Amino acid sequence: MFLPASFTPLWSAPAASPPSGLWFVFEGGRLLTSATACQANALTVPQGDGPPVTVDGARCIGLLGELPCWAARAGVEAAPPGFTLEPLRRLFDRLPDELVAVAGRAAQVLEFDRTHRHCGACATPTQESDEGRARRCPACGEVYYPRLAPAMMVLVTRQGPGGRELLLACGTRSRAPVYSALAGFVEPSESLEDCVRREVEEEVGLQVCSLRYFGSQCWPFPHSLMVAFMAEYASGEIHCQEGEIVDAQWFPAGRLPALPHRLSVARRLIDHAVAEAEQ
Repeated sequence: MFLPASFTPLWSAPAASPPSGLWFVFEGGRLLTSATACQANALTVPQGDGPPVTVDGARCIGLLGELPCWAARAGVEAAPPGFTLEPLRRLFDRLPDELVAVAGRAAQVLEFDRTHRHCGACATPTQESDEGRARRCPACGEVYYPRLAPAMMVLVTRQGPGGRELLLACGTRSRAPVYSALAGFVEPSESLEDCVRREVEEEVGLQVCSLRYFGSQCWPFPHSLMVAFMAEYASGEIHCQEGEIVDAQWFPAGRLPALPHRLSVARRLIDHAVAEAEQ
């Protein structure tokens, strides 16, 4: 997701700020939301002087306009009357885009706090450090900052008999028959460009050339930094990697299958390639 321009990231609450504002409360991977009174099937996050449930570890994660945004873990497993707990992915198109994006930041901050309560070197409980940006071990001095897993994404294109064609694939982890660009995590000591070439060859058996950087996106499921490229087909025949890719095909730019959600960098990458083909 992409944070809105009106959002100012913070790691601690503004001076003299009361615990009022927008509350992004998670129970596991589920976000607490409530139905809005003005629009059917529309949801929002709680707003006010405090959350509607007991919470643990509340912290300010930024300002949306002038509203402080708070992230916290729910102290209950069931939502109170008038509220619901749902996975963040299921709230796309039901929750306003700007709230989905801020909720993604909240989820990542809470996950960092959860997984770094104790030092990974000596198991001592850690403490907040660097104004809340990090956690430090008081025993051995190790300092931990939130870490993102770098991953590349690449949309391979070629000139077909009827015009530009896009290579799109459906992965084994896809819950629906959605086709997207290829993607994979960067390995130690590997450059992004080398990762692109390796993943394309591993997943579909093709070679590519003419890499072009497109953009990036922080993806909070759970903590990836997606770096997107475009590439030109060089050689090879499609052979889907067993256990990873269900199907991969060349699609004409004007006749595409079901695509990723519009909030993803994958969809922006595909839309960009289609716009280029139509020029």
